[in-house]
Amino acid sequence: MDQQAELLRAVELLRAGRLVAVPTETVYGLAANALDASAVSRIFQAKGRPLTSPLIVHVATVGQARDLAAVWPMEAEKLAQAFWPGPLTIIVPKKPCVPDLVTAGLPSVGLRIPSHPLTLELLRLCELPLAAPSANLFTGISPTTAEHVRQGLGGAVDLVLDGGPCDVGIESTVVSLAGTGPRILRPGQISRDRIEAVIGAVEVGAGAESPGQHPKHYSPKTRVILGPAPGTGIGAILNSANMPSDAHEYARRLYGLLHELDAKGLDWIAIEPPPELPEWAGIRDRLVRASSPV
Repeated sequence: MDQQAELLRAVELLRAGRLVAVPTETVYGLAANALDASAVSRIFQAKGRPLTSPLIVHVATVGQARDLAAVWPMEAEKLAQAFWPGPLTIIVPKKPCVPDLVTAGLPSVGLRIPSHPLTLELLRLCELPLAAPSANLFTGISPTTAEHVRQGLGGAVDLVLDGGPCDVGIESTVVSLAGTGPRILRPGQISRDRIEAVIGAVEVGAGAESPGQHPKHYSPKTRVILGPAPGTGIGAILNSANMPSDAHEYARRLYGLLHELDAKGLDWIAIEPPPELPEWAGIRDRLVRASSPV
């Protein structure tokens, strides 16, 4: 099946309430019609994801995002113009048309325009907002290739659109505009200083409105140690000698390498902590969660 035929098949499946794995610039997402609660429920079932974890909704245009928002603050417009399409999720108060299942019962919704051309075209063709968390089992390593999706979810997905390896490699930055002031709930490639250059001062802190808040997340089955390697067992070491010094290139490679190492049956993976610099905040967050005990 050629790519255009696959896109049309994906549109057909999504309109019928089925699941399609889609490439984005961050990671592959497990997509369903965000306005169809029964379709969204299939996402939770396929991933083994708790209903308390909200989903991000992907749209094709800023106008579609506004249509789902009960309030669209000036800061949302500025961030959308600066960073969309791209790896930034903006949380705003939601309209009733967005099912509570999507938002874990919260009155706000996370919205994003992805920049991957294949998924942007899919969003335009299907004319639906798509709920799309990472296309993997809950708390596992996020997929950055179509093969990762097939290995992780298998027959739980009706179609996997192959858009090649993801360019960013870690999940989007999440900014909430649904509270008393702007707050970064999950760091990502778009750093705090870049956001503050657009909308002014931003707080940083976790919040239930954002996915990716579980202490154990983004994690291989193999034990991950954030620090020196232990003295026993067989493992792999990721450090400044064998990993990129550029934060964006490091993020692009990280999950793929963890998938590869996880398949080797090692006792541990020891990872040198990344620099405490703004551009490394998203990577640090993922590694801290990946190395957390169960």
